[in-house]
Amino acid sequence: MSKIKTITISVVLLGVAIEFIPYGRDHTNPQVVQEPKWDTPKTRTLFMRACADCHSNETKWPWYSNVAPVSWLVQHDVDEGREHFNISNWLHQKKNKGDESAQELREGEMPPLVYLPAHPEARLSATEKKELVQGLVNTFGEED
Repeated sequence: MSKIKTITISVVLLGVAIEFIPYGRDHTNPQVVQEPKWDTPKTRTLFMRACADCHSNETKWPWYSNVAPVSWLVQHDVDEGREHFNISNWLHQKKNKGDESAQELREGEMPPLVYLPAHPEARLSATEKKELVQGLVNTFGEED
Protein backbone atom coordinates (compact mmCIF):
# COMPACT_ATOMS: atom_id res chain seq x y z
CA MET A 1 0.00 0.00 0.00
CA SER A 2 2.90 2.32 0.69
CA LYS A 3 4.14 2.03 -2.90
CA ILE A 4 0.74 3.04 -4.31
CA LYS A 5 0.57 6.00 -1.93
CA THR A 6 4.07 7.13 -2.99
CA ILE A 7 3.18 6.86 -6.67
CA THR A 8 -0.10 8.74 -6.15
CA ILE A 9 1.60 11.56 -4.25
CA SER A 10 4.33 11.75 -6.91
CA VAL A 11 1.79 12.01 -9.72
CA VAL A 12 -0.16 14.72 -7.89
CA LEU A 13 3.01 16.70 -7.16
CA LEU A 14 4.11 16.38 -10.80
CA GLY A 15 0.67 17.57 -11.92
CA VAL A 16 0.93 20.62 -9.69
CA ALA A 17 4.54 21.31 -10.70
CA ILE A 18 3.82 21.35 -14.45
CA GLU A 19 1.19 24.04 -13.91
CA PHE A 20 4.07 26.44 -13.18
CA ILE A 21 5.57 26.02 -16.65
CA PRO A 22 4.42 29.16 -18.47
CA TYR A 23 4.28 27.78 -22.05
CA GLY A 24 0.77 27.58 -23.44
CA ARG A 25 -0.77 30.28 -21.27
CA ASP A 26 -0.28 33.43 -23.34
CA HIS A 27 -3.66 33.59 -24.98
CA THR A 28 -3.37 36.96 -26.58
CA ASN A 29 -4.43 37.06 -30.16
CA PRO A 30 -2.26 39.26 -32.37
CA GLN A 31 -4.01 41.97 -34.31
CA VAL A 32 -5.65 41.01 -37.59
CA VAL A 33 -3.50 42.71 -40.22
CA GLN A 34 -5.29 41.71 -43.40
CA GLU A 35 -7.66 38.95 -44.48
CA PRO A 36 -7.81 37.48 -47.96
CA LYS A 37 -10.50 38.55 -50.38
CA TRP A 38 -12.95 35.69 -49.86
CA ASP A 39 -14.88 34.40 -52.86
CA THR A 40 -18.13 34.53 -50.84
CA PRO A 41 -19.22 35.37 -47.30
CA LYS A 42 -20.28 31.69 -46.94
CA THR A 43 -16.68 30.52 -47.48
CA ARG A 44 -15.49 32.88 -44.75
CA THR A 45 -18.25 31.73 -42.38
CA LEU A 46 -17.42 28.05 -42.89
CA PHE A 47 -13.69 28.73 -42.57
CA MET A 48 -14.16 30.69 -39.34
CA ARG A 49 -16.28 27.88 -37.92
CA ALA A 50 -13.99 24.98 -38.82
CA CYS A 51 -10.48 26.39 -39.24
CA ALA A 52 -9.98 29.81 -37.67
CA ASP A 53 -8.97 28.67 -34.18
CA CYS A 54 -5.61 27.53 -35.56
CA HIS A 55 -5.36 29.43 -38.84
CA SER A 56 -6.14 33.00 -37.80
CA ASN A 57 -5.44 35.51 -35.07
CA GLU A 58 -9.01 35.06 -33.83
CA THR A 59 -8.45 31.93 -31.74
CA LYS A 60 -11.05 31.08 -29.12
CA TRP A 61 -9.15 29.76 -26.11
CA PRO A 62 -11.26 27.15 -24.24
CA TRP A 63 -10.91 26.56 -20.49
CA TYR A 64 -8.72 23.47 -20.97
CA SER A 65 -6.15 25.58 -22.82
CA ASN A 66 -5.17 26.85 -19.37
CA VAL A 67 -4.36 23.43 -17.92
CA ALA A 68 -0.98 21.80 -18.55
CA PRO A 69 -0.10 19.62 -20.37
CA VAL A 70 -3.15 20.17 -22.61
CA SER A 71 -2.29 23.88 -22.78
CA TRP A 72 1.06 22.95 -24.32
CA LEU A 73 -0.61 20.91 -27.06
CA VAL A 74 -3.17 23.61 -27.83
CA GLN A 75 -0.49 26.32 -27.97
CA HIS A 76 1.69 24.16 -30.23
CA ASP A 77 -1.20 23.48 -32.62
CA VAL A 78 -2.13 27.17 -32.82
CA ASP A 79 1.50 28.24 -33.33
CA GLU A 80 1.98 25.59 -36.02
CA GLY A 81 -1.31 26.43 -37.75
CA ARG A 82 -0.59 30.16 -37.83
CA GLU A 83 2.93 29.57 -39.09
CA HIS A 84 1.78 27.63 -42.16
CA PHE A 85 -1.50 29.32 -42.99
CA ASN A 86 -2.81 32.42 -41.24
CA ILE A 87 -5.67 34.34 -42.82
CA SER A 88 -5.12 37.24 -40.42
CA ASN A 89 -1.74 38.09 -41.94
CA TRP A 90 -2.68 37.66 -45.56
CA LEU A 91 -0.08 39.10 -47.95
CA HIS A 92 2.09 40.05 -44.94
CA GLN A 93 3.33 36.58 -44.02
CA LYS A 94 5.99 35.04 -46.24
CA LYS A 95 4.86 31.44 -45.86
CA ASN A 96 1.09 31.26 -46.18
CA LYS A 97 -0.01 27.99 -47.72
CA GLY A 98 -3.59 28.82 -48.59
CA ASP A 99 -3.22 26.94 -51.86
CA GLU A 100 -2.87 23.69 -49.86
CA SER A 101 -5.95 24.26 -47.72
CA ALA A 102 -8.55 22.75 -50.07
CA GLN A 103 -6.50 19.58 -50.53
CA GLU A 104 -5.95 19.17 -46.76
CA LEU A 105 -9.70 19.50 -46.18
CA ARG A 106 -10.52 17.21 -49.10
CA GLU A 107 -8.18 14.50 -47.76
CA GLY A 108 -9.60 14.76 -44.24
CA GLU A 109 -6.37 16.06 -42.72
CA MET A 110 -8.09 19.24 -41.55
CA PRO A 111 -9.63 19.84 -39.18
CA PRO A 112 -7.64 17.23 -37.22
CA LEU A 113 -9.72 14.42 -35.73
CA VAL A 114 -8.38 15.20 -32.25
CA TYR A 115 -9.85 18.72 -32.55
CA LEU A 116 -13.40 17.68 -33.38
CA PRO A 117 -14.65 16.14 -30.10
CA ALA A 118 -14.09 19.38 -28.20
CA HIS A 119 -15.25 21.54 -31.13
CA PRO A 120 -18.43 20.03 -32.58
CA GLU A 121 -19.11 23.28 -34.46
CA ALA A 122 -16.11 22.44 -36.65
CA ARG A 123 -17.80 19.30 -37.96
CA LEU A 124 -18.93 20.02 -41.46
CA SER A 125 -21.70 18.21 -43.28
CA ALA A 126 -20.77 16.69 -46.64
CA THR A 127 -22.41 19.64 -48.38
CA GLU A 128 -20.63 22.19 -46.19
CA LYS A 129 -17.30 20.46 -46.73
CA LYS A 130 -17.82 20.49 -50.49
CA GLU A 131 -18.77 24.18 -50.38
CA LEU A 132 -15.74 25.05 -48.25
CA VAL A 133 -13.36 23.10 -50.50
CA GLN A 134 -14.68 24.93 -53.56
CA GLY A 135 -14.58 28.26 -51.73
CA LEU A 136 -10.96 27.68 -50.67
CA VAL A 137 -10.01 26.82 -54.26
CA ASN A 138 -11.80 29.95 -55.50
CA THR A 139 -10.14 32.11 -52.85
CA PHE A 140 -6.59 30.71 -52.71
CA GLY A 141 -6.17 28.54 -55.80
CA GLU A 142 -4.77 25.03 -55.61
CA GLU A 143 -1.33 23.63 -55.03
CA ASP A 144 0.44 22.74 -58.27
